Amino acid sequence: MLAILELRISLEVESAGLAAQRRSDEQLAAMRSALDALNESAAHATDAVASDFQFHLQIALSTGNRYFTDIMTHLGTSIIPRTRLNSARLAHDDQQHYMDRLSREHEEIFDAIARQDSDAARAAMRLHLTNSRERLRHAHEEAESQRA
Repeated sequence: MLAILELRISLEVESAGLAAQRRSDEQLAAMRSALDALNESAAHATDAVASDFQFHLQIALSTGNRYFTDIMTHLGTSIIPRTRLNSARLAHDDQQHYMDRLSREHEEIFDAIARQDSDAARAAMRLHLTNSRERLRHAHEEAESQRA
């Protein structure tokens, strides 16, 4: 999973920047819809993996480059760390706090893309994926220490 996050950082940081430059109003609305579904799932403690993936896929679609979309579609929901590890353990705190943090990170990405600020979109995506990588790394270390 750490290897997938490394790939995602290289892929999705640029994807966010291009989406900020190229997105249409319709694509922005589709991103907003996916983000609203993600926030709704988080608020009701239901599975948010599909809506999380849809948000990231909508960003890839907004690049106007089919290769970004092809790669994201190929990877599917396996790119979402919660599909591999319990999200509460990933965050090392309660699940709602974890989902609130993810929601804020996603909102920052969306806001930068909405403003068509490609540098801010890249920075927000890099921060989100770097945070995800660190949460995952911490969860792996914690799981290993519990096995020892």
